[in-house]
Amino acid sequence: MGESLVCVKDFERHAFSVLPRSALDFYRSGAGAETTLVHNRRAFSKFKIRPRCLRNVSRRDLSTTVLGQKVEIPVGISPMSMQRMAHPEGECASVRAAQEMGTIYTLSSLATASIEEVAETAPRGINWFQLYIFKDREVTKKLVARAENAGFKALVLTVDAPISGLRLADIRNKFVLPPHLKFANFSGDKSTGINTTESGSGLNSYVNRFYDQSLEWKDIRWLQGITKLPIVLKGILTAEDAVIAADLGVAAILVSNHGGRQIDGTPASIEALPEIVKAVGDRVEIYLDGGVTDGTDVYKALALGAKMVFVGRPVLWGLAHSGEDGVKKILTILKTELDYALAITGCATIKDISKEMVVPEEYYNKL
Repeated sequence: MGESLVCVKDFERHAFSVLPRSALDFYRSGAGAETTLVHNRRAFSKFKIRPRCLRNVSRRDLSTTVLGQKVEIPVGISPMSMQRMAHPEGECASVRAAQEMGTIYTLSSLATASIEEVAETAPRGINWFQLYIFKDREVTKKLVARAENAGFKALVLTVDAPISGLRLADIRNKFVLPPHLKFANFSGDKSTGINTTESGSGLNSYVNRFYDQSLEWKDIRWLQGITKLPIVLKGILTAEDAVIAADLGVAAILVSNHGGRQIDGTPASIEALPEIVKAVGDRVEIYLDGGVTDGTDVYKALALGAKMVFVGRPVLWGLAHSGEDGVKKILTILKTELDYALAITGCATIKDISKEMVVPEEYYNKL
C-alpha cells in the first residue's frame, strides 16, 4: 500500500478512509465555513515560479540554519495536539521521524506524550516546545522549566488562540479525547478535562476554563524573564504585530493562521508572508505554516522570505498510515519535491532561491 502513495494528497485520502470520524474531523476541520482552510492551499497557486536555466545544479544541498542550528531540510513539524488519536505511538513516532530526517519537531502543550517521553524518544533531535499561557502562571512556569531540563531548543508561543476557534464539526461531534488517552504534560483535571463535555466541543470548554485570555504584549517580557530559550511567536499575520514582536526581541515569527482553525476569513499564510518580511526584514527569523502540501509550496515560501516552513496535517496523514515510517515518507516526499524544484529552477542550495524567482501572478498581467 505504501508504494502506491506518492504524494501528500495520496496519504490524505488514505487517512480519510481509515481514521475514526471524530478524530478525522478534529484533524481536518477549520473554523466557520472553512474558506480560509481551503484558501491556505489554493493561495500558493497565486504565486508563479520563474526558473533560471544553465546554472550548475549537479550538487545540491537542502540544508539550512535555523536559530543557529543546522537542519537537513527546511521543512519541520508544526505543533499538533492529540497525535495518539492517529497512531498508538503518536508524538513519539513523529519526533523519531523528525530526528531521522534531521529537522525540527515541535511538541504541543496538549500532546498525548509528555515532554520527558518525547525527549527520551529522540535524544538527538532538534525539539521545540509549543506553549500556551495558563491562567495559573505556575503551570506555564513548570512547563518551561521541564522543556529546558529536557533539552528542548526553543519555545513556540501560540499567540492567536486566546480561545479556541469555532469548528463546527467538533461542535456537532461533541468532540472529546478518547478515554484511554490524556494530556500527558499535566495531572488531574488539566490532564483529563478534555475527556468529557456537557455540550459542544470538549476542546473549546477546556481552553475557556484554563487559558489566560487577558494576555498582552507585556506578557512576552514575562516569558522572556523565566527562560533562556529563544522564543518563537506563532500565529502572527500582520506587519504591525511583526514589528512589535521584533521590538520586543523575540527570536523568530511563525507566520500562521493556525491551519484555518481559529477564525475564518483571514489571508492565507503565504499571502501574509510578504508584508511581514517587508516590515521586519532580518531583525528576526521568519517561518511559515499553513497549506503546505508540495515541495513547490516550500520553494515559494522560501523565495518570499521564509527561513523554514512547518507542516501539520500531512504529518498526521503519515502517522495514520504507518506511524514513524509514514511521517518519514511524508517528509521524504516533500524533500524530494523540493530537490526537484531546486534543480529545475537553477538552484544548487537553499540560498540560491532568490526573491525574483517567485512572483505574484499579477506580475505577468502587467507585461
